[in-house]
Amino acid sequence: MNHKGINMSIPRNNTLKLKFDSARKYAPAPESRAAAKIDPRYDLFINGKFEKPLSKKYFDTINPANEEKLSEVAEANAADVDKAVSAARNAYNKYWKKMPPKERGKYIFRIARMVQERARELAVVETLDCGKPIRESRDFDIPVVGNHFFYYAGWADKLEYAFPNRNAQPLGVAGQIIPWNFPLLMAAWKIAPALATGNTVVLKPAETTPLSALKLAEIIQEADLPPGVVNIITGAGATGAAIVNHHDINKIAFTGSTEVGKIIQRVISGTNKKATLELGGKAANIIFDDAPIDQAVEGVINGIFFNQGHVCCAGSRLYVQESVFKEVVRKIKDRLETLIVGNPMDKNTDIGAINSKQQLDTIHKYLKIGQKEGAEMYQSSCDLPTKGFYCRPTIFTNVAQSNRIAQEEIFGPVLAIQSFRTDDEVIEKANNTPYGLSAGVWTDKGSKIFNMTTKLRAGVVWANTFNQFDPTSPFGGYKESGYGREGGLHGLLPYLTLQSIS
Repeated sequence: MNHKGINMSIPRNNTLKLKFDSARKYAPAPESRAAAKIDPRYDLFINGKFEKPLSKKYFDTINPANEEKLSEVAEANAADVDKAVSAARNAYNKYWKKMPPKERGKYIFRIARMVQERARELAVVETLDCGKPIRESRDFDIPVVGNHFFYYAGWADKLEYAFPNRNAQPLGVAGQIIPWNFPLLMAAWKIAPALATGNTVVLKPAETTPLSALKLAEIIQEADLPPGVVNIITGAGATGAAIVNHHDINKIAFTGSTEVGKIIQRVISGTNKKATLELGGKAANIIFDDAPIDQAVEGVINGIFFNQGHVCCAGSRLYVQESVFKEVVRKIKDRLETLIVGNPMDKNTDIGAINSKQQLDTIHKYLKIGQKEGAEMYQSSCDLPTKGFYCRPTIFTNVAQSNRIAQEEIFGPVLAIQSFRTDDEVIEKANNTPYGLSAGVWTDKGSKIFNMTTKLRAGVVWANTFNQFDPTSPFGGYKESGYGREGGLHGLLPYLTLQSIS
């Protein structure tokens, strides 16, 4: 039993392996691809309709699980971006800022309900284009997408209560750029608060995962949102740069790498553009010797391996108190052997495909760096599919604090494990990184939790859990993990100007 009275006991060593060997040999249980209709070609969603790109260029989006082409997608150039921004500005002036907040909320509620109605289709599209297991898309991503739209729909007509004695006014047009790890969820995080506060949107999804955002465009069109309120354009880095540089954008919301975030900061410095940046992370997961060990191990697995390490807040650094270090490492190794790596569309799969060959190459580069630095590498003995982009779940022990695998974001299923003796030591180690997005603490003592949360330089600190998200809770980082918050009441602020009521 753990401290909450939940039986978390897990068989040890050989018993554990024997118990799960049969699970690894389950008959395939694939989700039907027929649940989603993917068109052979997608244009840009501008001014309420799909329009061919002025660039006349298209690029392929592929399924990373088998390297097969899914569709071809329009590549927007600067002229296309200008067209989208103009549509957003016109919709802002003509419709959206004049619309009563209660009516804006109705549109957002409608989007939320339609996301729920098409949840299965959206989950399949997300898994096919992104490579994440269908269980994650189905049970986490899409439900939380709907929840974000529901949550912010409720705020649309309550801004005077959210910010008492202030006159809350929208900024205008928001340019939003999202990554490939949670494509539709990141879109919801950004679009929902922007609409609730009366702004219009130009959103660009990552070039490797555009399909779920384009499906969202279909929903927005079907919801009869006034034309131009949300525009979704696709492309690569040049398209994103055109959004950031556009003179008629009032706000930039970016989730992605720290390197690109710094470029955005330099570009918008000296302008009146507001910005929120959610950037890289190297989260510390800390296990004390009084923690519920089995629960903590499962939390570690969930924090880094179930999402393939593809979240900025992934718990990619693990600090274990010395007295339980060997036990925790042994249990993690045993648990790795039970994980099923393979077809993301299979409901049995725990770990799906890496999103792109480029990202897989980056992960392999860091595996070699870790070994060269003297760390001891352990990988699951699982078989990998012969086609597609896959990586075995990997842990490193004998890791030094200065090792690159302990300092740099890998963005893959790779865990660096170190030991510690005292609270002060682990706080110093956990904070000794350029990043500060998230952290986790596992202990039976509430006083220890509060001590850690006050001293860890991280925007979010989870206690006896990891990677728990809710639309009512703010999320964001410190240091090179960016600034600003998304989610909760805090997520409204970046899209507003607050004027004093005299």
